Amino acid sequence: MNFIEKLAAAIHKNQSRLCVGLDPNPELMPRGVGIFEFNKAVIDATCALVCAYKPQFAFYEALGQEGMEALRQTIHYIPDNIVIIADAKRGDIGNTSKAYAKAIFDDLNCDATTVNPYLGFDSIEPFIQYRNKGVFILCRTSNPGAADFQSLHCETENRLHPLFEIVAQKASQWNQYDNIGLVVGATYPEDLKQIRQNHPKIPLLIPGVGAQEGDLALTVSYGADSSGERMIVNSSRQIIFASQGEDFALAAHRAALTLRDQINRHLSNLNQTT
Repeated sequence: MNFIEKLAAAIHKNQSRLCVGLDPNPELMPRGVGIFEFNKAVIDATCALVCAYKPQFAFYEALGQEGMEALRQTIHYIPDNIVIIADAKRGDIGNTSKAYAKAIFDDLNCDATTVNPYLGFDSIEPFIQYRNKGVFILCRTSNPGAADFQSLHCETENRLHPLFEIVAQKASQWNQYDNIGLVVGATYPEDLKQIRQNHPKIPLLIPGVGAQEGDLALTVSYGADSSGERMIVNSSRQIIFASQGEDFALAAHRAALTLRDQINRHLSNLNQTT
């Protein structure tokens, strides 16, 4: 089963386009709860409500050996039917990217990863060559500083286009194995709309709802594809830190259930009007 097939199966099984970001921050976690213990409880509470989990590698790397061991345990614990997206944002010269891809796909056995396109095709090609794995290219990210580069207009074919649009075009050209997706933030809904219109079948990983206050209704309206199988809406802090008390897992369940159902309701409304 390749990435696209596994994603579609997870979406249908759990009736969910929700991805939960597993970003354990000891400052926000309940006191005395270990990283893996925390993640395990969150996974147990939400695994019937999601299509994917997205561990952000920085939170584990920052904790040294203990954190990396917790990352391995977490990846191993996630149910086999749920997609695992390594939020690593890798991208370097070809030989280095080859090593990054091997670590993420062969060693950790993640289903997909995020990559940075700034170094161009040869920095992403080693990831793409894993034909059964997903490769999400940073395109229009959700942070305020995204505009520093991504909104710059660049000339191509005697026309000016914002850089993020050129990234999306390149991603489509490179997508020979149908395993490339784009990271597009919910905080820029009009840009999300444009990207989906221009690339109707490419998978979109959409961060920025919840703590970053992206509009969920617009996110679903602008980000959904015709099949409903190639949109992943990510939420991290809103779910995993819904409570900092002993009831954190129950609170995570409630927050995930609410967000999943809201996404489905917006999607249903969208289908009724088209």
